[in-house]
Amino acid sequence: MFKYLILSLTLFFQASSIWAKETTIHDVLGREVTFDAPAQRVIVGFYPEDYMAIGTEQAYDKVVGLSKYIWQARPANWEMYIKHRPSLNTIPAIGKIGSQAFSVEQVISLKPDVLLLADWQFKALGTQAQKIEDAGVPIVVIDYNAQTLQRHVMSTKIIGVITGQKERAEKIANEYTENLNRISTRLKEKNLAKPKIYVEYGASGVNDMGYTFGKNMWGAISTMSGGDNISAPYIEWWGKLNPEQVIAANPDIIVMTGYESASASDGIVMGQGISENIARARLEGFKKRLGWSSVSAIKQNRLFAAYHGACRTILDGAMIQFFAKSLYPEAFADLNPEEAYLDFYKKYLPVTPTGTFTLTPK
Repeated sequence: MFKYLILSLTLFFQASSIWAKETTIHDVLGREVTFDAPAQRVIVGFYPEDYMAIGTEQAYDKVVGLSKYIWQARPANWEMYIKHRPSLNTIPAIGKIGSQAFSVEQVISLKPDVLLLADWQFKALGTQAQKIEDAGVPIVVIDYNAQTLQRHVMSTKIIGVITGQKERAEKIANEYTENLNRISTRLKEKNLAKPKIYVEYGASGVNDMGYTFGKNMWGAISTMSGGDNISAPYIEWWGKLNPEQVIAANPDIIVMTGYESASASDGIVMGQGISENIARARLEGFKKRLGWSSVSAIKQNRLFAAYHGACRTILDGAMIQFFAKSLYPEAFADLNPEEAYLDFYKKYLPVTPTGTFTLTPK
Protein backbone atom coordinates (compact mmCIF):
# COMPACT_ATOMS: atom_id res chain seq x y z
CA MET A 1 0.00 0.00 0.00
CA PHE A 2 2.80 2.41 0.97
CA LYS A 3 4.58 1.62 -2.29
CA TYR A 4 1.46 2.54 -4.29
CA LEU A 5 1.11 5.80 -2.34
CA ILE A 6 4.69 6.82 -3.12
CA LEU A 7 4.11 5.96 -6.80
CA SER A 8 0.92 8.03 -6.89
CA LEU A 9 2.61 11.04 -5.32
CA THR A 10 5.55 10.74 -7.73
CA LEU A 11 3.21 10.65 -10.71
CA PHE A 12 1.28 13.64 -9.33
CA PHE A 13 4.37 15.82 -9.00
CA GLN A 14 5.65 14.69 -12.39
CA ALA A 15 2.30 15.64 -13.92
CA SER A 16 2.41 19.04 -12.19
CA SER A 17 5.88 19.64 -13.56
CA ILE A 18 4.82 18.61 -17.08
CA TRP A 19 1.70 20.79 -16.88
CA ALA A 20 3.75 23.88 -16.10
CA LYS A 21 5.42 25.27 -19.21
CA GLU A 22 7.63 28.19 -20.07
CA THR A 23 5.42 31.22 -20.63
CA THR A 24 6.23 34.78 -21.66
CA ILE A 25 3.95 37.68 -20.76
CA HIS A 26 4.07 41.46 -20.65
CA ASP A 27 3.33 42.87 -17.21
CA VAL A 28 1.58 46.20 -16.57
CA LEU A 29 4.85 48.10 -17.10
CA GLY A 30 5.27 46.49 -20.52
CA ARG A 31 8.20 44.39 -19.28
CA GLU A 32 8.61 41.03 -20.99
CA VAL A 33 8.80 38.34 -18.31
CA THR A 34 9.33 34.60 -18.81
CA PHE A 35 8.50 31.99 -16.18
CA ASP A 36 7.01 28.52 -15.83
CA ALA A 37 3.22 28.67 -15.59
CA PRO A 38 1.25 27.71 -13.64
CA ALA A 39 3.92 28.71 -11.14
CA GLN A 40 4.68 26.17 -8.41
CA ARG A 41 6.37 28.61 -5.99
CA VAL A 42 5.08 32.18 -5.75
CA ILE A 43 5.77 35.16 -3.51
CA VAL A 44 2.75 37.47 -3.31
CA GLY A 45 3.98 40.97 -2.58
CA PHE A 46 0.63 42.77 -2.63
CA TYR A 47 -3.07 42.23 -3.40
CA PRO A 48 -3.42 39.00 -1.38
CA GLU A 49 -7.23 38.80 -1.60
CA ASP A 50 -7.15 39.39 -5.34
CA TYR A 51 -4.66 36.56 -5.70
CA MET A 52 -7.04 34.20 -3.90
CA ALA A 53 -10.19 35.42 -5.64
CA ILE A 54 -8.68 34.99 -9.10
CA GLY A 55 -6.42 32.01 -8.46
CA THR A 56 -8.84 30.23 -6.05
CA GLU A 57 -7.96 29.29 -2.48
CA GLN A 58 -5.82 26.43 -3.82
CA ALA A 59 -3.45 29.00 -5.32
CA TYR A 60 -2.17 29.55 -1.78
CA ASP A 61 -0.91 25.97 -1.75
CA LYS A 62 1.86 27.32 -3.99
CA VAL A 63 2.55 30.59 -2.12
CA VAL A 64 5.95 30.38 -0.41
CA GLY A 65 6.24 34.00 0.71
CA LEU A 66 3.85 36.83 1.49
CA SER A 67 4.11 40.51 2.37
CA LYS A 68 1.63 40.19 5.23
CA TYR A 69 1.59 43.75 6.58
CA ILE A 70 -1.00 45.03 4.09
CA TRP A 71 -3.38 42.18 4.97
CA GLN A 72 -2.70 42.49 8.70
CA ALA A 73 -3.49 46.22 8.44
CA ARG A 74 -7.05 44.95 8.15
CA PRO A 75 -6.84 42.77 11.27
CA ALA A 76 -10.46 41.61 11.32
CA ASN A 77 -10.23 40.59 7.67
CA TRP A 78 -6.91 38.81 8.28
CA GLU A 79 -8.32 36.95 11.29
CA MET A 80 -11.34 35.87 9.24
CA TYR A 81 -9.04 34.23 6.70
CA ILE A 82 -6.75 32.74 9.34
CA LYS A 83 -9.74 31.16 11.05
CA HIS A 84 -10.74 29.60 7.73
CA ARG A 85 -7.22 28.70 6.59
CA PRO A 86 -4.70 28.64 9.49
CA SER A 87 -1.82 27.76 7.14
CA LEU A 88 -1.78 31.39 5.92
CA ASN A 89 -0.15 32.25 9.21
CA THR A 90 2.76 29.91 8.54
CA ILE A 91 3.71 31.40 5.16
CA PRO A 92 7.03 33.26 5.55
CA ALA A 93 6.59 37.04 5.68
CA ILE A 94 8.91 38.97 3.37
CA GLY A 95 8.37 42.33 5.09
CA LYS A 96 7.45 45.69 3.67
CA ILE A 97 9.44 46.64 0.60
CA GLY A 98 11.25 49.89 1.23
CA SER A 99 11.63 49.16 4.95
CA GLN A 100 14.40 47.48 6.96
CA ALA A 101 12.13 44.47 7.44
CA PHE A 102 12.52 43.57 3.75
CA SER A 103 15.40 41.32 2.73
CA VAL A 104 16.44 40.56 -0.85
CA GLU A 105 18.40 37.57 0.43
CA GLN A 106 15.30 36.12 2.07
CA VAL A 107 13.30 36.48 -1.16
CA ILE A 108 16.00 34.66 -3.11
CA SER A 109 16.30 31.94 -0.46
CA LEU A 110 12.61 31.08 -0.85
CA LYS A 111 13.38 30.06 -4.47
CA PRO A 112 10.18 31.42 -6.02
CA ASP A 113 9.25 30.78 -9.64
CA VAL A 114 7.64 34.24 -9.61
CA LEU A 115 7.83 37.32 -7.38
CA LEU A 116 4.53 39.16 -7.85
CA LEU A 117 4.73 42.86 -6.96
CA ALA A 118 2.60 45.99 -7.13
CA ASP A 119 3.85 48.76 -9.40
CA TRP A 120 4.85 50.93 -6.43
CA GLN A 121 6.74 48.02 -4.83
CA PHE A 122 8.77 47.38 -7.96
CA LYS A 123 9.69 51.06 -8.16
CA ALA A 124 10.59 51.12 -4.45
CA LEU A 125 13.01 48.20 -5.00
CA GLY A 126 15.18 50.28 -7.30
CA THR A 127 18.47 48.52 -8.03
CA GLN A 128 17.49 45.63 -5.74
CA ALA A 129 15.12 44.43 -8.45
CA GLN A 130 18.05 43.65 -10.73
CA LYS A 131 19.76 41.70 -7.95
CA ILE A 132 16.65 39.54 -7.53
CA GLU A 133 16.32 38.94 -11.27
CA ASP A 134 20.04 38.19 -11.60
CA ALA A 135 19.47 35.41 -9.04
CA GLY A 136 16.99 33.83 -11.46
CA VAL A 137 13.76 35.09 -9.89
CA PRO A 138 11.35 36.60 -12.45
CA ILE A 139 9.49 39.69 -11.18
CA VAL A 140 5.97 40.28 -12.49
CA VAL A 141 4.37 43.68 -11.85
CA ILE A 142 0.63 44.23 -11.52
CA ASP A 143 -1.32 47.31 -10.43
CA TYR A 144 -4.77 47.83 -8.95
CA ASN A 145 -3.73 51.11 -7.25
CA ALA A 146 -3.85 53.05 -10.51
CA GLN A 147 -7.58 52.33 -10.58
CA THR A 148 -7.81 52.19 -14.37
CA LEU A 149 -9.90 49.67 -16.25
CA GLN A 150 -6.89 48.68 -18.37
CA ARG A 151 -4.63 47.88 -15.42
CA HIS A 152 -7.37 46.18 -13.41
CA VAL A 153 -8.14 43.86 -16.32
CA MET A 154 -4.50 43.25 -17.21
CA SER A 155 -3.54 42.53 -13.59
CA THR A 156 -6.41 40.08 -13.25
CA LYS A 157 -5.42 38.18 -16.38
CA ILE A 158 -1.77 38.06 -15.27
CA ILE A 159 -2.79 36.44 -11.97
CA GLY A 160 -4.84 34.01 -14.05
CA VAL A 161 -1.73 32.98 -15.99
CA ILE A 162 0.44 32.62 -12.87
CA THR A 163 -2.15 30.46 -11.09
CA GLY A 164 -3.39 28.49 -14.11
CA GLN A 165 -6.85 30.07 -13.79
CA LYS A 166 -7.04 31.94 -17.09
CA GLU A 167 -10.74 31.24 -17.68
CA ARG A 168 -11.71 32.33 -14.17
CA ALA A 169 -9.59 35.47 -14.55
CA GLU A 170 -11.24 36.24 -17.87
CA LYS A 171 -14.67 35.88 -16.28
CA ILE A 172 -13.82 38.20 -13.37
CA ALA A 173 -12.23 40.75 -15.71
CA ASN A 174 -15.27 40.69 -18.02
CA GLU A 175 -17.66 41.18 -15.10
CA TYR A 176 -15.62 44.14 -13.87
CA THR A 177 -15.58 45.65 -17.37
CA GLU A 178 -19.32 45.15 -17.84
CA ASN A 179 -20.03 46.81 -14.49
CA LEU A 180 -17.93 49.86 -15.35
CA ASN A 181 -19.33 50.07 -18.89
CA ARG A 182 -22.89 49.90 -17.57
CA ILE A 183 -22.21 52.85 -15.27
CA SER A 184 -20.38 54.94 -17.89
CA THR A 185 -23.07 54.26 -20.51
CA ARG A 186 -25.82 55.37 -18.17
CA LEU A 187 -23.90 58.51 -17.23
CA LYS A 188 -23.45 59.34 -20.90
CA GLU A 189 -27.15 58.77 -21.63
CA LYS A 190 -28.31 60.89 -18.68
CA ASN A 191 -25.75 63.64 -19.41
CA LEU A 192 -26.20 65.17 -15.95
CA ALA A 193 -24.14 67.96 -14.42
CA LYS A 194 -21.16 66.56 -12.49
CA PRO A 195 -21.47 66.97 -8.71
CA LYS A 196 -18.30 68.02 -6.89
CA ILE A 197 -16.96 65.28 -4.63
CA TYR A 198 -14.36 65.17 -1.86
CA VAL A 199 -13.00 61.87 -0.49
CA GLU A 200 -10.90 61.62 2.66
CA TYR A 201 -9.33 58.76 4.58
CA GLY A 202 -10.75 59.68 7.98
CA ALA A 203 -8.70 57.63 10.44
CA SER A 204 -7.11 60.71 12.06
CA GLY A 205 -10.41 62.09 13.28
CA VAL A 206 -12.43 65.26 13.06
CA ASN A 207 -9.70 67.73 14.03
CA ASP A 208 -6.98 66.44 11.68
CA MET A 209 -7.38 66.49 7.90
CA GLY A 210 -6.72 63.03 6.45
CA TYR A 211 -5.34 61.97 3.09
CA THR A 212 -7.31 62.65 -0.05
CA PHE A 213 -6.73 61.32 -3.56
CA GLY A 214 -5.96 62.78 -6.97
CA LYS A 215 -5.90 60.55 -10.03
CA ASN A 216 -5.67 57.10 -8.46
CA MET A 217 -7.56 55.02 -5.87
CA TRP A 218 -10.64 56.90 -4.55
CA GLY A 219 -9.83 59.86 -6.79
CA ALA A 220 -10.09 57.69 -9.89
CA ILE A 221 -13.23 55.99 -8.55
CA SER A 222 -14.78 59.44 -8.07
CA THR A 223 -14.08 60.25 -11.71
CA MET A 224 -15.20 56.83 -13.01
CA SER A 225 -18.47 57.33 -11.15
CA GLY A 226 -19.15 60.65 -12.82
CA GLY A 227 -17.95 63.03 -10.13
CA ASP A 228 -15.83 66.18 -10.26
CA ASN A 229 -13.01 65.39 -7.82
CA ILE A 230 -12.11 68.62 -6.01
CA SER A 231 -8.71 67.20 -4.96
CA ALA A 232 -7.53 66.51 -8.52
CA PRO A 233 -6.15 70.01 -9.25
CA TYR A 234 -3.99 69.96 -6.11
CA ILE A 235 -3.08 66.30 -5.43
CA GLU A 236 -1.46 64.01 -8.00
CA TRP A 237 -1.74 60.68 -6.18
CA TRP A 238 -2.53 61.18 -2.50
CA GLY A 239 -1.92 63.90 0.06
CA LYS A 240 -3.67 66.41 2.27
CA LEU A 241 -5.61 69.53 1.35
CA ASN A 242 -5.76 72.59 3.57
CA PRO A 243 -9.10 72.76 5.39
CA GLU A 244 -9.81 76.08 3.66
CA GLN A 245 -9.43 74.46 0.22
CA VAL A 246 -12.19 71.96 0.96
CA ILE A 247 -14.51 74.66 2.29
CA ALA A 248 -13.80 76.94 -0.67
CA ALA A 249 -14.41 74.12 -3.17
CA ASN A 250 -17.80 73.52 -1.55
CA PRO A 251 -18.24 69.83 -2.54
CA ASP A 252 -21.74 68.53 -3.21
CA ILE A 253 -20.93 65.20 -1.58
CA ILE A 254 -18.26 64.02 0.83
CA VAL A 255 -17.16 60.42 1.28
CA MET A 256 -15.10 59.50 4.35
CA THR A 257 -13.25 56.18 4.26
CA GLY A 258 -11.84 53.99 7.02
CA TYR A 259 -10.61 50.60 8.13
CA GLU A 260 -11.75 48.51 11.11
CA SER A 261 -9.64 50.65 13.43
CA ALA A 262 -8.61 54.30 13.46
CA SER A 263 -5.67 56.24 14.86
CA ALA A 264 -8.04 58.66 16.63
CA SER A 265 -10.96 57.85 18.90
CA ASP A 266 -13.27 59.85 16.63
CA GLY A 267 -11.79 58.55 13.36
CA ILE A 268 -13.91 56.73 10.80
CA VAL A 269 -14.22 52.96 11.26
CA MET A 270 -15.70 50.70 8.59
CA GLY A 271 -15.45 47.07 7.57
CA GLN A 272 -15.47 43.61 9.09
CA GLY A 273 -17.19 43.46 12.48
CA ILE A 274 -18.12 47.17 12.54
CA SER A 275 -21.78 47.79 13.33
CA GLU A 276 -23.73 50.39 11.41
CA ASN A 277 -24.44 52.28 14.65
CA ILE A 278 -20.76 52.68 15.48
CA ALA A 279 -19.83 53.64 11.91
CA ARG A 280 -22.67 56.15 11.71
CA ALA A 281 -21.80 57.74 15.06
CA ARG A 282 -18.22 58.30 13.88
CA LEU A 283 -19.41 59.69 10.55
CA GLU A 284 -21.88 62.07 12.19
CA GLY A 285 -19.01 63.60 14.15
CA PHE A 286 -17.50 65.01 10.96
CA LYS A 287 -20.51 67.27 10.48
CA LYS A 288 -19.08 69.28 13.39
CA ARG A 289 -15.66 69.74 11.77
CA LEU A 290 -14.67 73.41 11.81
CA GLY A 291 -16.16 75.24 8.83
CA TRP A 292 -18.01 72.27 7.37
CA SER A 293 -21.46 73.51 8.40
CA SER A 294 -21.28 75.92 5.45
CA VAL A 295 -20.37 73.20 2.92
CA SER A 296 -23.12 72.07 0.53
CA ALA A 297 -22.56 68.35 1.25
CA ILE A 298 -23.22 68.88 4.96
CA LYS A 299 -26.13 71.27 4.47
CA GLN A 300 -27.77 68.86 2.00
CA ASN A 301 -27.06 65.78 4.19
CA ARG A 302 -24.82 64.13 1.60
CA LEU A 303 -22.07 62.79 3.86
CA PHE A 304 -21.20 59.14 3.10
CA ALA A 305 -18.68 56.52 4.26
CA ALA A 306 -16.92 53.62 2.53
CA TYR A 307 -14.58 50.80 3.54
CA HIS A 308 -11.01 51.77 2.67
CA GLY A 309 -10.08 48.10 2.22
CA ALA A 310 -12.45 47.89 -0.76
CA CYS A 311 -10.25 50.17 -2.86
CA ARG A 312 -7.26 49.23 -5.11
CA THR A 313 -8.64 45.73 -5.73
CA ILE A 314 -10.68 43.84 -8.29
CA LEU A 315 -13.40 43.84 -5.59
CA ASP A 316 -13.85 47.60 -5.95
CA GLY A 317 -16.46 47.34 -8.70
CA ALA A 318 -19.05 47.54 -5.93
CA MET A 319 -17.47 50.77 -4.67
CA ILE A 320 -17.79 52.31 -8.13
CA GLN A 321 -21.48 51.46 -7.90
CA PHE A 322 -21.63 53.05 -4.44
CA PHE A 323 -20.02 56.29 -5.62
CA ALA A 324 -22.25 56.44 -8.73
CA LYS A 325 -25.38 55.95 -6.63
CA SER A 326 -24.18 58.53 -4.06
CA LEU A 327 -23.55 61.07 -6.81
CA TYR A 328 -26.70 60.30 -8.81
CA PRO A 329 -29.23 58.61 -6.49
CA GLU A 330 -32.10 58.66 -8.98
CA ALA A 331 -30.10 57.50 -12.00
CA PHE A 332 -28.66 54.53 -10.08
CA ALA A 333 -31.55 53.75 -7.73
CA ASP A 334 -31.55 50.12 -8.90
CA LEU A 335 -28.01 49.43 -7.65
CA ASN A 336 -27.26 47.74 -4.32
CA PRO A 337 -23.51 48.28 -3.81
CA GLU A 338 -23.26 46.64 -0.37
CA GLU A 339 -24.93 43.51 -1.71
CA ALA A 340 -22.67 43.56 -4.78
CA TYR A 341 -19.58 43.72 -2.55
CA LEU A 342 -20.66 40.74 -0.44
CA ASP A 343 -21.80 38.81 -3.52
CA PHE A 344 -18.26 38.94 -4.90
CA TYR A 345 -17.05 37.17 -1.76
CA LYS A 346 -19.79 34.57 -2.00
CA LYS A 347 -18.92 33.91 -5.62
CA TYR A 348 -15.13 33.99 -5.61
CA LEU A 349 -13.78 33.72 -2.06
CA PRO A 350 -14.06 31.06 0.67
CA VAL A 351 -15.18 33.56 3.35
CA THR A 352 -17.88 36.23 3.53
CA PRO A 353 -17.34 39.19 5.86
CA THR A 354 -20.02 40.72 8.05
CA GLY A 355 -19.98 44.37 9.01
CA THR A 356 -20.47 47.79 7.42
CA PHE A 357 -18.82 48.49 4.08
CA THR A 358 -20.88 51.38 2.73
CA LEU A 359 -22.88 54.00 4.62
CA THR A 360 -25.48 56.40 3.25
CA PRO A 361 -27.13 59.33 5.06
CA LYS A 362 -30.43 58.78 6.87
